[in-house]
Amino acid sequence: MNNNYLPPTISAELGRHALEAAADRNLYARGTRAPTLFEIDGIPVAALVQQFGSPLFVFSEHDLREKARHLRAAFTSRYENTRFAWSYKTNYLSAICQVFHDEGWMAEVVSDFEYQKARKLGIDGKDIIFNGPFKPRPILEQAIRERALIQIDNWDELGLVEALARDLDEPLEVGIRVWLDAGIRPIWSKFGFAVENGEAARAAQRIQANRKLSLHTLHTHIGTYVLDPNAYRVAVTKLLALREQLHAGQQHWVPCINLGGGFPSNSLLHGMTGPAEQVVPPIDAYAEAITEVLNRLPPEQRPQLRFESGRHLVDEAGYLLTSVVTIKGIRHPMTEPAGLRDYKEQLLVGEAAQTSYVMDAGINLLYTAAWYQMDVLPARTIEAPPAPSRLYGPLCMVIDVLRYSVDLPPLKVGDLLTLHPVGAYNVSQAMQFIDYRPAVVLVGMDGKPELIRAREVLHDVDGPERLPAHLVHP
Repeated sequence: MNNNYLPPTISAELGRHALEAAADRNLYARGTRAPTLFEIDGIPVAALVQQFGSPLFVFSEHDLREKARHLRAAFTSRYENTRFAWSYKTNYLSAICQVFHDEGWMAEVVSDFEYQKARKLGIDGKDIIFNGPFKPRPILEQAIRERALIQIDNWDELGLVEALARDLDEPLEVGIRVWLDAGIRPIWSKFGFAVENGEAARAAQRIQANRKLSLHTLHTHIGTYVLDPNAYRVAVTKLLALREQLHAGQQHWVPCINLGGGFPSNSLLHGMTGPAEQVVPPIDAYAEAITEVLNRLPPEQRPQLRFESGRHLVDEAGYLLTSVVTIKGIRHPMTEPAGLRDYKEQLLVGEAAQTSYVMDAGINLLYTAAWYQMDVLPARTIEAPPAPSRLYGPLCMVIDVLRYSVDLPPLKVGDLLTLHPVGAYNVSQAMQFIDYRPAVVLVGMDGKPELIRAREVLHDVDGPERLPAHLVHP
């Protein structure tokens, strides 16, 4: 045998990846035309950008209210005694919060900032649910004074609440947060008292034994973007078992259970195949799983059911409009027009040869781009087949990538793209890094766009700064 023999190799000319070789060789494998989004609630995308600038966050009030009403109907039609709170951290723009308050939602907050925001919006303490692993003493004092529902997270906080409630004339209603195994990974053991080892029961019994406190709520939040409705069936079953255990000792039913949030929006994580409507269960599936357990209880034993939903309500109502500012790749399609053969060759050379577009919006505005694959929709019809492309943001950071690979037709500088859904967490977690944060617009029920947050200017960013006297130069 010839020891110099080398086995044959398959060169890159057969495709970037073996499984995608056929698609790479066929220009039309991804369709003949990319989907587009011309308008939002009847207003052209181009008109919104012309009036308010690019990039631009846009929210649909119609979509916000429809989601809220659908969620409410899904549960109250099966279990009438259900109340809802809006998760401020998901999007704490005043206009967004007020839409949900108009729909009857309470406020769920997790910090002194969010508590003060809710009070500024006119929400009474009795309509605020106060969560979170850290509640500073001054805001706890205010929350106790205003009779907000403090959901106690840990032993240290329980001790502080006990001390602050010592001189109250009437018992203070409180809740406790617990964590449990509902079959979802990772288990969110950072928050609350453990159910399985008896810690939650001990904390609850300590509250029940304190004449200055009244245990109002057993609360758990099993995760985010939970795709298995059965996980909520497990969670509510375990909360009811804890409630039964507490009743056996005190002959008193805890009046409320709170399952937090975690319901997904119609969005996809990276690596998932869609469409999202086929992957994400409808909210009615979650409502059925939860209320089926509760409705087995005798009527006199049924608690109030509460939720603190965020992502499910707001994500699909939010859009980010952004503009192409430059084009990169092995061939500039505007200066070197490419034929079918050229496009095929560009795909076959490899990943680095993808046409890439630099946008005026980056990961400083889209925190969730690290996990979710937003749809990318041109604002005009382009008569050319889509091909794998890359979207970069404008930041001087190599990690500023909005989509590593997304099928797009050839674009021009100045073309507008809409990224969707982006309504959950992105506005509240957007960073002022390198560039100003953009304006935010709400398209009202009357179809008119209104500015609900102005684009930042220099004073918004450096206003809190103070320059030492020895560094001030005339």
